[in-house]
Amino acid sequence: MPKLPCLAGKIIIKKLGKRGYIIARQKGSHVRLRHDDSGFKPITVPLHKVIKPGLLHQILKDADLTIEEFMDL
Repeated sequence: MPKLPCLAGKIIIKKLGKRGYIIARQKGSHVRLRHDDSGFKPITVPLHKVIKPGLLHQILKDADLTIEEFMDL
């Protein structure tokens, strides 16, 4: 299992967009994403310069993605 990198919030949003998530709303530096299919949870991603691996792991868990699937997007 590869290690999770530290990524910027914009990069994470762009990668989740390839998975079908779209921006629903934004308040301050936090962007709320929703999926076209109603079976997926909405996800909040902060627009920080660095998202640490712990938070990225939780975002991937909410998006039902593995590390490998996320890195391939």
